[in-house]
Amino acid sequence: MSLDVSPALLDQAERGEVDEAAFVDCVRTSLPFAWEMISSLVARLRVDGGAFADNQTPPPDEQARGQLLRALASDAIRGSLERHFGVRLAFQNCHRVAVFPLDPAVDERLARFTSVRAQLLNQSSGLRDC
Repeated sequence: MSLDVSPALLDQAERGEVDEAAFVDCVRTSLPFAWEMISSLVARLRVDGGAFADNQTPPPDEQARGQLLRALASDAIRGSLERHFGVRLAFQNCHRVAVFPLDPAVDERLARFTSVRAQLLNQSSGLRDC
């Protein structure tokens, strides 16, 4: 299971629409490593500016790596995080997460970051089983 869903949040889902803020809080508490990485990248982007902020340090263990994979592989989680933080998320390999501002001026940079070429250039034999 990827999220620790409270009975109250599950009840909301069973009745219909879920409050997105409650869902985001569930993500925050269930995937603390992923949350901290993304929120720190958002803070760095806001402080430093630029086209994007990214992480290139592998997670410390498999549990942390799993949190990143769950957060970024789920359309619902990823979309909620993007709306919550007001950014676009990009992901390469098992750890290279980047945040891009919601600004058309960085669209070309985002396209380069998420391109097939960038994916190939970001390979490492040390990351084969991530």
